Amino acid sequence: MQTSLPQGFIPVMLTPFQENGDIDFDGLTKLTKLYLEAGAAGLFANCLSSEMYELSEDERIAITKHVVEVANGRVPVVATGTFGGPISEQAEFAKKIYATGIQAVIVITSLIADADESDEIFMERMHELLSLTPGVTYGLYECPVPYKRLVTAENLGELATTGRVIYHKDTSLDIENVKAKIAATQGKRFGVYDAYMEHAVASLKAGSAGLSCIQGNFFPEVIVWLCQNYNNPEQQGGVERIQQLLIDTMPVIHYAYPTVAKYYLQKRGFPISLYTRRKVETCTEEVKAEVDELFEMVNAVSKELGIA
Repeated sequence: MQTSLPQGFIPVMLTPFQENGDIDFDGLTKLTKLYLEAGAAGLFANCLSSEMYELSEDERIAITKHVVEVANGRVPVVATGTFGGPISEQAEFAKKIYATGIQAVIVITSLIADADESDEIFMERMHELLSLTPGVTYGLYECPVPYKRLVTAENLGELATTGRVIYHKDTSLDIENVKAKIAATQGKRFGVYDAYMEHAVASLKAGSAGLSCIQGNFFPEVIVWLCQNYNNPEQQGGVERIQQLLIDTMPVIHYAYPTVAKYYLQKRGFPISLYTRRKVETCTEEVKAEVDELFEMVNAVSKELGIA
C-alpha cells in the first residue's frame, strides 16, 4: 500500500439512491467507474457529498467497502471515520472502516473538538486517536457541518510529522492559509487538497497536491485536465478560461447540492436518481435551467480544449 496519496483530483463522491431511498449499489459501481475513467487520482467515499450524516453506520461501511472493491487497487480510497462522541468510540469506528481497505481514515475536524474548545484540546484528542489506533493512517477534512473548524498550519505540520496523517482537504477559502499549510508540511508524506475553486489554479501553483471539490461531481474530466495542465505554458489560455468558469458558476454548483449534481449527471446521460436524503433546497425548474446552461458552457469549453 502507498504511504501517501497521489497528486491530482480526488473527488468527494456522491451516493446514488433508488427512488425508495435505498442505496443504489449498481449505480455506485457505475459512478465509481465514471470517476476512474475521468482520470481521478483517488476517491473520497463516505464524505459530506456522499450524505454521510444521513447514512447508518452499516451503510457507511458498506458503501466504502463497495468503492474499494470496484476501484480494485487502481487508485487509493479514503473515507470518513469519525462521527462524534468520546475519542475511544471514534477510534473503534475508525478501525472498522480502515479494515475495508482504504488508504486513510478521514477525520472531521469539527467532531474532534467543539466550537468553544481550544486548539490545544483538538490536538490532545488527535494524538489520543492516533495512540488508540496503531497502524491506522489518517487525513483531515475541515467539513462545514456541524461547524467549520480550521486547522492551523503549525498543528497540521505537527500531525504530518507523525507520518500517519497524509491528507488534508482544505476549506479555509484563503490562499495565504493554504500556502502556509503547504509550507508547514513540506517534505512530509502529506498532501493538501483544496476544495475552494475560486483559487484552484493559484493553489495548484503554490504546491497543493491536488483538488478535492464538488465541481468534480459535475465535470470530473475538466478538473482532471486542470490538475494536469495548470503549469503547462502551452495551455495557460485554457487554464485561465476554466478558472474563470469555476468562479462564475460557483452559485449554481452550490445551490440545492447534491441534487443539482445528480441532475447534471442525468444531463450527461448517466443513470442516477435525483433522490437525496439530505434536506437541501428544491431543485426547481428555474434551478434546472441554470444547470442546463452550465452544461452547455462546460461542453463548449471542453470541446475547444479537447477535453474528452
